[in-house]
Order: sequence, then structure tokens, then C-alpha cells
Amino acid sequence: MDPKQKFYRHFQDSVAELQEQIDELEAVSAVAGERQEAIDHVLAGISKLQHEVSDAAEFTPSYDRKQYSDNIKSLSDKLNETVARVTPRSRFQFKRSSIGAHVDMGAPENDPRLHPGSLSRNTQSSSGEKHQEAWESDDTVGDLPSVAAIRDYNAELSQPSTQFVRKPSFSMARNIGIANQSHLHIILPSSAARATASGSLTDLKWCIVDMSVPTAQGKPFPGLALRNISNSLIVAGHVNGPVHITGVADSIIVVTARQVRIHECKNVDIYLHCTSHPIIEDCTGMRFAQLPKCYSIEGESPKENQWDQVDDFKWLKAGQSPNWTTLSDAEALDEALWTNVVPGQPGVSVEETLKKVGIPRQ
Repeated sequence: MDPKQKFYRHFQDSVAELQEQIDELEAVSAVAGERQEAIDHVLAGISKLQHEVSDAAEFTPSYDRKQYSDNIKSLSDKLNETVARVTPRSRFQFKRSSIGAHVDMGAPENDPRLHPGSLSRNTQSSSGEKHQEAWESDDTVGDLPSVAAIRDYNAELSQPSTQFVRKPSFSMARNIGIANQSHLHIILPSSAARATASGSLTDLKWCIVDMSVPTAQGKPFPGLALRNISNSLIVAGHVNGPVHITGVADSIIVVTARQVRIHECKNVDIYLHCTSHPIIEDCTGMRFAQLPKCYSIEGESPKENQWDQVDDFKWLKAGQSPNWTTLSDAEALDEALWTNVVPGQPGVSVEETLKKVGIPRQ
């Protein structure tokens, strides 16, 4: 297909999708920042589309680029009108001067990637602090974010907070990656389903991370990596492909996957639904149990679950490997702990919650 025609179809599909998302904003709850997350998602989509118009400049004539620019302006105006209607006290709007008139996005002087500041949420301030305040304003909308404005969720998680449970949206990310955190209780909301292209948790200490909600809503990870984690509870959610677990100690992991490979781990309890034999290598003190009922989803067959058919690649002798065992019903955590304690309780710290689920192991 001709590149010009191919891009035209892609552009029309993208516009239709963004219009649908804008139409749905009014029905999105404003509680817990869900509406703001949806607004941010639309903003990111419009920004991405604007960059794609710039990329396509080499094979699109100026007339087509004008039509694309007009369509982007219409989307921005529609978003402003919708936000003004559902949040009448909104303080921020798109600056009409930046996208109100036709701008040839094929011209170098107008390419937003060459002038990242031109699409900032607050053109009056370049400070990181004011920029962050713009992102965090409830139910407000500003100019299109530049590529440099994509949120650093790990940096945000590292900031002090009075909240016992943190809920990063990951609404402007493609992948979920949480790294270098300690003493945090993190629960990913449904908006993170947009970012499950891949997942990784790295270098975590004394943390609870629950990724079950976004991955259960038809958006499982294609693959997941857990590395260098200690004294933590990881509810990894659903993974369509392999899970690689390396260097985890004194922790609990809950996961549904097609394949699980575990390396160099010590004293880890794994609550598992796996359709193939779990594999361990260079591990000690591993204990396996079936996935808690509250994390199972429709369509999972108990007959396909091979959670207790573990292969120890470093145990070549006959008989049971001493490096792993199964948890009895009495040893496994009660269902009530998963539903009432793990999601967090008012005023309860992450350390207290970890203690209630048996971390560290006695």
C-alpha cells in the first residue's frame, strides 16, 4: 500500500479512537484521579498523533498536513470543551496560539521534537517543580505534553507521601517497570492496563506490589521479570508467557503464567497457576501452593495447573529434591488474608501488613 494512503487510514483510525475516548470522559469517575488519568491518556494520544504527522511529512503533501493539523486542533478543542463541562473549575486549557491556527508540522521549525518546550503543560515555567504540579492537578488539562514530559513513575514513588498505599496510574507508560524502591505498598489501578506491553520489578526491599487488577482485565503481561527482591510480597497478576524470577529472597510471589523459571532464590513461597512444569535452579527453601481463589479468573482450568510439578535442574539424583516442597493447607495463607489484609487497611503500614502475611519467614 502507498505510504501516504496507509498513513491516512492510520490517522483516521487514531482520530476516531481518540474521539471515542473523549466522549467517554464524562462517564469516568473523578474519584481517586481516574478521570484525570483518562484525560492524561487522551493528551498522550493527541501528542503521539502530532509527532506521527511530523514523521510522515516526507511523503505527505502540505495540503494533507493542513488537514491533519486541523483534525488535531478539532480534537484538542473537543477535549477542552469536554473537560470544561465535566470539571467547570479547571484552571488550564490548551493555548490556542500553539495549535489554533494551521501549522505545517513537516517544517523543521515546527517539529515538536526539535522544540520540546513548545508543547509543555505550562509555558510560563520550566522548573520541574511547577511542571510536576501541573501533572498532579486534579481534573485539569494543559497543553500537549512533550516527549520529555512523560512521567517518571519511579521518581514519583520515591517521593515522601502520607499515603499508606500508593497507586501509580502508569496511564502514560507503555511498560510497567518498578525499580529501586523500599518500604512501599503499591497497588496498580485499572488504568495501568494500558502499560502491560511488558513488566519488570527490580531491586525491591520490604515492599508489597499488587499488579492483579490491570492484568486481569484482558491485558496480561506477555512476559514478566522479577529480579533482586527481598522481604516483599509480589502479586504479579497474569502473564501469557514466561516469568523469570532471579535473586529473590524471603518473599512471597503470587502469579498465573504459562511458564515459570526460578534462579538463585532462597526462602520464597510461590502461589502459582502454571500450565507447564515450574523450573528451579540454584534455589533453596522454595515452597509452592495453589493460586488463591481471589486471584483466579474465568477460563482457568484447575486440571491444567501444574503448580506442584516442579523440576529442579540442579538435583539430578533420584527422589524428591530437598530444595522445594509444597505448602499444606494449614501452612498456606488463609483466603481472608488475601482479600482483607493484602489490599491494605486504613492506618496500617507496609511493615505491619508484611508481618501479617508472614514476612520475614519465621
